Amino acid sequence: MTVSGGNGNGNGRQPKPRVFLSGILPAPALQPLQEGEFDCAWWEGEGNLPREVLRREAAGADGLVTFLNDRVDEELLNLAPRLKIVANVAVGYDNFDLAAATRRGILLTNTPGVLTEATADLTFGLLLAAARRFGEGRRLLDSGRWQAWYPLLLAGQELNGATLGIVGLGRIGQAVARRALAFGMKIAYAGRRPVAGAARFGAEFRPLDELLRTADFVSLHCPLTPQTFHLIGRKEIAMMKPTAVLVNTSRGAVVDQGALVEALGAGRIFAAGLDVFEEEPLAPEHPLLSLPNVVCTPHLGSATHSTRLGMARLAVENLVRGLAGERPPNLLNPEVFDR
Repeated sequence: MTVSGGNGNGNGRQPKPRVFLSGILPAPALQPLQEGEFDCAWWEGEGNLPREVLRREAAGADGLVTFLNDRVDEELLNLAPRLKIVANVAVGYDNFDLAAATRRGILLTNTPGVLTEATADLTFGLLLAAARRFGEGRRLLDSGRWQAWYPLLLAGQELNGATLGIVGLGRIGQAVARRALAFGMKIAYAGRRPVAGAARFGAEFRPLDELLRTADFVSLHCPLTPQTFHLIGRKEIAMMKPTAVLVNTSRGAVVDQGALVEALGAGRIFAAGLDVFEEEPLAPEHPLLSLPNVVCTPHLGSATHSTRLGMARLAVENLVRGLAGERPPNLLNPEVFDR
């Protein structure tokens, strides 16, 4: 048993609201829960929270703090008759069944905005690393096979003057665009509709097919929905330039991973930088990790001390406000509160 906490009063008074956290949050973020009238427990085990533990804990919970790998679906909600709010420590919420929770009057929240700059930094780091072949260079050094400098040694793709195609010009996409301008890049973007204010980046709206055919770099910043599942598949990858670099810091399933492995292995695109995968954690024997033209990181988009603390604080604020009967600041289904 690796669930810790729990401070029910047991003295005949009104029971405290029961809160379960899917993992350990930075200590400063927990202060409102420790100071408030809450009975808290949390998962201390390694790796993802086991489904059976989440099922058991949700059954008696008034509030949950979840991570992106915790599915909050019809099955779980059927087991949680007391549940009032679920606070996701993530900007994405594809782990939520929004319709099922809304039918039951359960508030759902996320943590947008606070992770924008950190994720944009990592995106640009992956773009640079894939374009300039950092991983291959390190492996060459580690192997002892580097013998001399010569003109074609690990020649990569240049950013200055290149076109960056951004799929999803939201908060993070715009932050990436700002960084690209500093490198002398031209910006194009695709999405459901043109974005007001895109002109300040000199960004040109293009249909996705055209963007894929013309961009030198493609960076994905769209949420995972039924419409964006495998948005970049075999057909879309075939449209890209053979010198193109694909970067994904959104959700793994936006890309057909099998099609990407095939294209990278055959040299149909130049390289990829990936922080997210269709199945996480990525198995060490996965073919992506053996391809020389791929740079992978283990879902680190928001992984700075200040950002992770900010996400945790925002999730706890959402939770506390919701349990107090107040409108949480980042409510995903406002129709529940407005009933």
